[in-house]
Amino acid sequence: MKEKEKEEVKVDEEAKKLWAITTAKISDRMKSVKHKIAVVSGKGGVGKTTVAVNLAYALAKKRYIVGLLDADITGPNVPKMLGVSGVRPMVTPQGLLAPIPTRDSNLVVVSMDSLLPSEDTPVIWRGPLIMKAIQQFLGDVEWGLQDYLIIDLPPGTGDETLSIMQLLPDMDGMIVVTTPQEVALLDVKKSINMAKKMNVPIIGVIENMSGFICPNCGIRITPFKEGGGEKAARKYGVEFLGKIPLDPKICESGDEGTPFVVENSKATEEFMKIVDKIIKIVEKKEGE
Repeated sequence: MKEKEKEEVKVDEEAKKLWAITTAKISDRMKSVKHKIAVVSGKGGVGKTTVAVNLAYALAKKRYIVGLLDADITGPNVPKMLGVSGVRPMVTPQGLLAPIPTRDSNLVVVSMDSLLPSEDTPVIWRGPLIMKAIQQFLGDVEWGLQDYLIIDLPPGTGDETLSIMQLLPDMDGMIVVTTPQEVALLDVKKSINMAKKMNVPIIGVIENMSGFICPNCGIRITPFKEGGGEKAARKYGVEFLGKIPLDPKICESGDEGTPFVVENSKATEEFMKIVDKIIKIVEKKEGE
């Protein structure tokens, strides 16, 4: 064997050893987390982070112990939507990062946003650094005992999503968020196919921004069409979890750092039905 080939084999073996050490550490850390759910979307702007934040908050209000991982390394905004933007995480005596508590004592969050010097600081990283950050958020954080870990992934099928799928082989599954338009549904197919190739279960599809009820006349209108998410779920043989209607309070609550599920609205009512369905699906699988 040539000298160059020997060096390449050596590097490959060292990389495999390092990967084995990393995955073993993450596996050990994740033993205390009962259920792991990733929230994904094929494209941006469909309300994926809003769904992830409010799912985590709703579970916490139901008295589950919940962790929320903002895995969108280059575009983190989960802390802003929970009213903890600018709060710095503590370091435990063991040298691990402690998740940041939120207004609900049952919910903690970890995000790159909390580690940046200011909210205007961009994260200009290539893939290897992003993957390293994901590994550290899973393996070097003192998550403790959790009933649920909700993972908010960036849109698309890039490094963060691939890393989470590889590092959490026992994940309960993924929730795909879409809007009703057919152009958005093209990206749903990509997310579903990626999950299938990686042997990750799909918990179901949520159709966001589905219809709007005029507050003045009460007439229901569908500015982005309706039913596309349900159609996609049926086409690809996955569960349809439900529809979330358009509601200005959703946007306002996100900007104000308050989850919209605290509001008494039609959107909250529909979303809580979705949360109950998710719990039923996940805990049914646990019992099988």
